[in-house]
Amino acid sequence: MIRKDVLVWGGGTGGVSAALQAARSGASTILLTPGPWLGGMVSAAGVCAPDGHELSCWQTGMWGAFLRELHRREPSGLDQNWVSCFGYRPQQAEDILQRWVHNEPLLQWCGVCELRNLSLQDGLIRRLDVQQGGTTDQQSLSVEADIFIDGSDLGDLLALTDVPYRWGWEAQEQWDEPSAPTQQRLNNEAFFKHQPVQSPTWVVMGQLKESVPPSNPLPPQHPFELSTASFGLERTITYGRLPGGLVMLNWPLHGNDWHHGLHRAVSSDPLKRTALANEMKAHSASFLSALQQCSDGWMTPGKAFPGVNPCVALMPYWRESRRLIGTTTVTENDLLPLSNDAHRASFPLDASGECTSIAVGTYANDHHYPGEDWPLAPKSCRWGGRWTGTPFCIPYGALVSEVVPNLLMADKGFSVSHMANGATRLQPLILNLGQAAGLAAALSVHRSCLPIEVPVNVLQTHLIHEPTAPAAVLPLMQWPAWHPHWTTAQEKGLAAPDQIDSLGFLAPSQSLHLDRPGLNSAPTDHQEELLTGKVSSTAEGGFQFSSDDEHWPLITLEPAINQWLLQQDRSTGMIRVRVVRNPWGPWLRLIGVID
Repeated sequence: MIRKDVLVWGGGTGGVSAALQAARSGASTILLTPGPWLGGMVSAAGVCAPDGHELSCWQTGMWGAFLRELHRREPSGLDQNWVSCFGYRPQQAEDILQRWVHNEPLLQWCGVCELRNLSLQDGLIRRLDVQQGGTTDQQSLSVEADIFIDGSDLGDLLALTDVPYRWGWEAQEQWDEPSAPTQQRLNNEAFFKHQPVQSPTWVVMGQLKESVPPSNPLPPQHPFELSTASFGLERTITYGRLPGGLVMLNWPLHGNDWHHGLHRAVSSDPLKRTALANEMKAHSASFLSALQQCSDGWMTPGKAFPGVNPCVALMPYWRESRRLIGTTTVTENDLLPLSNDAHRASFPLDASGECTSIAVGTYANDHHYPGEDWPLAPKSCRWGGRWTGTPFCIPYGALVSEVVPNLLMADKGFSVSHMANGATRLQPLILNLGQAAGLAAALSVHRSCLPIEVPVNVLQTHLIHEPTAPAAVLPLMQWPAWHPHWTTAQEKGLAAPDQIDSLGFLAPSQSLHLDRPGLNSAPTDHQEELLTGKVSSTAEGGFQFSSDDEHWPLITLEPAINQWLLQQDRSTGMIRVRVVRNPWGPWLRLIGVID
């Protein structure tokens, strides 16, 4: 029998983050994962071009620390593709996470585990039994703990408890979500029975040659004939380009999303789960083969994962989980900008009017189903020369349940509606949400209370002041994570959330003694160049950089530079700028304006 303060079941991105934070906060912690890798979406599932949280003001917490370590390790930089501002190899991410885990003396990690049993007593989880190891070297483990955290991609631990959970669609009538289907449609249309949740993807990796890509269309009636129709072959492939020409194939447009028999994902029958996995892997392998065929070998199978088939991810990318019914549920209405203001997020408040936010999300809502795109209420805005998702908050009550009060959720299975899950499922938010869950667990241990009893203001203060990875709890767009007054701005925002304006700026009375970031204050990037030229606006609402030799679309992730770009009196003469090139965007990322 093993005895720990905190047990994390997972293998998901939120699970490893929760385990790290619980241990860093002084709680003896054990992390049990079903596979040999522990990073979930960010490594084992191969989703290595993360969406959302790209602006420097959102690069906080475990997500920000993870990004900075990737930047430090990758000599060619992370500006590698056009779907994201970040691209990295799966092994790089897993190496970082495993090193972090091994550096924590209070954290024990056991991989290749299978859930066997969960024991409840007096409404609390008391013990978890697992089988560890392969077919020839299995051993049984029983672990007792005070606090249990579900950090899995499908809510595996949640399914073994008495906690009620959600799976799939909810009717528009339930929360008045603008993008949800009506109850009549749910009852009468076969689509919703065949498509219970968002479609997952089993990522496969390609490898590009340095030669110029040919463009041979797939023959008519080919299963993937339409996959390159919208963007062409080269853009379809470089969508998820990673360092060294590795390619993440996670293509939603008639590509390798899987839409069939998804109810098997949560079946109690392992044979049904295995059949689903095999179908998904075979489908993605066929997609890779089709792109290899029409590129005349410009792209070949890549090597990114251990095992006999190194081009195939170790696990699928599940977009949706079993979902807790918490004390609070995040719905689509909580994600949408206030009063049609493209920048203003709503703040969750408790009965006394105190803000209960413990993490910030930003992704634009995105759902994956077969056929046409599902129509969604808009929550994106033009920012820094590109489209970005508007910010929203996750309340602490979405992580906890009154039914089993020593259980916390740390991955996609927290209390969120099906429609809102399309914006809350991404790696950056899940890393930081897992961090909040791990810290809440440690606080519960230290205060000898249940997670549901942890004062939210105490959790918020600890998140903001976390020594290794301080995490934002409010969406303040003016102060980047690197700014020396970032912490103070978060504190002032919590003290007076009504003093945050529509651009995510604190009112002058609150920010009187806070310096604002300058146009050339952002940290140095080892890929940056110094160029001289002109910056101008485009008819589409973007920006471009022009010199005698070149012309590039221009984006920025820095709030001060975004404000400068929007100014009508911006200088039209020649200026010097600090930029990072992304040939696959294609764009220049503007990080500093010198004069």
